[in-house]
Amino acid sequence: MKKAVFLDRDGVINEVLTDRVKFVNKPHELYFLPGVPEAIKKLNTVFDFIFVVTNQGGVGLGYMKEAQLQKIHDHMIAALKKEGATIHEVAYCPHKPKAGCDCRKPNSKLITDLGKKYNIDLSHSYMVGDTDTDIIAGKKAGTKCVFLGKNDPLSDAVFLDLITAVDWIIEDAAASIEG
Repeated sequence: MKKAVFLDRDGVINEVLTDRVKFVNKPHELYFLPGVPEAIKKLNTVFDFIFVVTNQGGVGLGYMKEAQLQKIHDHMIAALKKEGATIHEVAYCPHKPKAGCDCRKPNSKLITDLGKKYNIDLSHSYMVGDTDTDIIAGKKAGTKCVFLGKNDPLSDAVFLDLITAVDWIIEDAAASIEG
């Protein structure tokens, strides 16, 4: 039984809407939030796969080309790898926010497609996000959900950031295997 952690990108892995960066449209605009490389490295020791699942409507809206988005993701993966942290794949929805596609969160297609591709047991996997659309997508896919922020009534747990969520995720995963 393979298990995974699915991470939203903006607001979970990297800064957005800060003094330093509004949106990430170029690789040099991607700044990791505190503790992110360490958190992913720790998750790598317990989970078979770590994925990023992200809505990137800026492509559909014309703010960037898909090739630019790929460069951002390649940069993110390489920068994390230098810190000993591995992201196995990035899945994204490039469509406009109101395009009505199946892949845009709160729909679960990004998660379920990765689940099928890598033979993941979604019921023993986790979705970590900072918006209700992330949590809804995770619930629809059948994962446990961790909300990063102040409060989300649909999530299984709430933490301020990824590094503080990691120990709970690891402990909960161990308890669900034992139980």
